[in-house]
Amino acid sequence: MTDPTRRRATLLGLGAILLWSLLALLTVRTAPVPPFLLNALTFGVGGAAGLAWLAASGGMAVLRRVGWRGCAFVTAGLFGYHALYFSALRLAPPAEAGLIAYLWPLMIVLFSGLLPGERLRPAHVAGALVAFAGAALIVLRGGAAFEAGAAPGLALAFVCALTWSAYSVLSRRMRDVPTAVVAIACVATAALSLPLHLAFEDTRWPVGADGWLAVLALGLGPVGLAFYFWDIGMKHGDIQMLGAASYAAPLLSTAALIAAGLAAPSAALILAAGLIAAGAALAASARPAG
Repeated sequence: MTDPTRRRATLLGLGAILLWSLLALLTVRTAPVPPFLLNALTFGVGGAAGLAWLAASGGMAVLRRVGWRGCAFVTAGLFGYHALYFSALRLAPPAEAGLIAYLWPLMIVLFSGLLPGERLRPAHVAGALVAFAGAALIVLRGGAAFEAGAAPGLALAFVCALTWSAYSVLSRRMRDVPTAVVAIACVATAALSLPLHLAFEDTRWPVGADGWLAVLALGLGPVGLAFYFWDIGMKHGDIQMLGAASYAAPLLSTAALIAAGLAAPSAALILAAGLIAAGAALAASARPAG
């Protein structure tokens, strides 16, 4: 029989992927807010919501038992990934940088084989590769042009993928760090993003009530609850399945944009959907029977 704790954690991890699929749609609604200011606003919302929930549920005592290393680890994962990602998009074409950054699900699958008690099967790797091919069709809709001048940005995109995959997999080794610490990490990420905004960006606020509602929705969902879910999924769920299933995020994100009338359907999208679904199913078929 499947471990109910592992199954629940895997479902929460899948919930994070579903929430991340709304990231692009909601981000479009926040224009013209620049990236690091948006980071500060949304992570501030996500952190504040987490702290409010802990205070209401009596969970603040848990945070007092968390050492600085646990807080620093989660903050480095959240802030490090987003800082590298935004920097990569500034220095390289977005499609190419985005594709390289999206190597992280494949890296999670590969790195998971180094964890105690985890066994990396050929189907896990094959499923992740098939799903990556589907994601590539979506990310590179306009074609690829890897120019020499973009090398620094592409290198940052690779480090970005390495950072998030390492953070996700190493979370498994830090099960003693409670998920509640994500709230502190969100606040810290917001605080660290603010000086980067002041140094590199012009301040532009959301337009009207719709823009501010999109910021709030981002902070509560894709840049808030999703990271709490992902922490639980990485620590207690089926890590290989979650790694392969993560490639559904760009597919679902594009589908959300189509439903909102902000993108058009295409044959490439249908093919990508098939590849991502097949890759996730292949990876899922390799999970242990016990």
